[in-house]
Amino acid sequence: MTIRLPATPMDWAQKACDSLMDTYKAGELPPAHRWHYHQGVFLCGMELLWESLQEDRYIDYIQQYVDDLVDDNGNFYFARDELDAMQAGLLLFNLHERTGKLKYRIAADKLRNLLLTLNKTSDGGYWHKDKYPNQMWLDGLYMAGVFSLKYANVYGDRSLREEVLHQERLMRKHMKDEVTGLLYHAWDESRRMPWANSQSGCSPEFWCRSLGWYGLALSQFLDQLPVDDPGREEIGLTLRDFVYTLIRYQDKDSGLWYQVVDKGDQPENWLETSGSCLFIYTIAKAVKHGIVSDEVINAASRGYEGLIRVIQWDPQGRLVLPDICIGTSAGDYENYVTRPKVTNDLHGVGALIMACVEMQSLIHR
Repeated sequence: MTIRLPATPMDWAQKACDSLMDTYKAGELPPAHRWHYHQGVFLCGMELLWESLQEDRYIDYIQQYVDDLVDDNGNFYFARDELDAMQAGLLLFNLHERTGKLKYRIAADKLRNLLLTLNKTSDGGYWHKDKYPNQMWLDGLYMAGVFSLKYANVYGDRSLREEVLHQERLMRKHMKDEVTGLLYHAWDESRRMPWANSQSGCSPEFWCRSLGWYGLALSQFLDQLPVDDPGREEIGLTLRDFVYTLIRYQDKDSGLWYQVVDKGDQPENWLETSGSCLFIYTIAKAVKHGIVSDEVINAASRGYEGLIRVIQWDPQGRLVLPDICIGTSAGDYENYVTRPKVTNDLHGVGALIMACVEMQSLIHR
């Protein structure tokens, strides 16, 4: 089969969405019929595409996913002891605005109230999940933070803004390595996990996708924080420094980033696509927000071109994104480099869509 390659970043984003829509009915996105951040990340990417193209088939597909799980009374099953459960809640705000249906607001309220029951570290950091006691993970800042800021803006719960900023400060306090400028995947206040450093409590490696979630969070915090919010400048400076740090670790040949970001020269390490997508998005957003110099556009462009080179196609002409790390807990170097690689994992394709939409915006700014 001869494949006609998409011409623009937006065309690539559309092809990625259309390929998965052709493969799955909305409710059957894996894991099927579950409120889960994998579907949430993919559909948040689709929502960005819809905002640009205004093709209602995309927002209709998103609504089909949500309506498969949330009944007319706003009831739905979700994990009540983890930050991951909140991410798909980002889909509720636009649906509530478009339809006026109260069930979406009720569902959003339930997710917001999850924060009231979560366990916390001694200085107020949310445990990532109950099954990971005393631990903060970088992933959680995106999973709950963007939802919290959006909820604050839409429904007037301003206390959430300071809470989100507090969580971010704690991650920098406990998890940032001052030598590299990178942040470790996780921190265990109890120092009981096998991977925890006996002094710092940090996990030993800088995992690509966890850093990608962190960059995605910072980028979207700037979208959500009011211009007069006292925390906005701090987030902007943090994002600026983070972007310049990422660029130092970009692979010169491929334009992508390694699974363990700072060890590209080590055996068995490999170039990981989902984290690379998130980094490209983050860099492009930092340019849009005007907090980095235009010279970083080259890094975003090289990353985007590297992604396009590795994209594959199935026999039906549908897009396939390879080399996506499956869901991964904190651990040592061996843990990360031996994790299975999969194709078209939803949070990988979602990250690709986000990166492409933002690259289109960068080109036409």
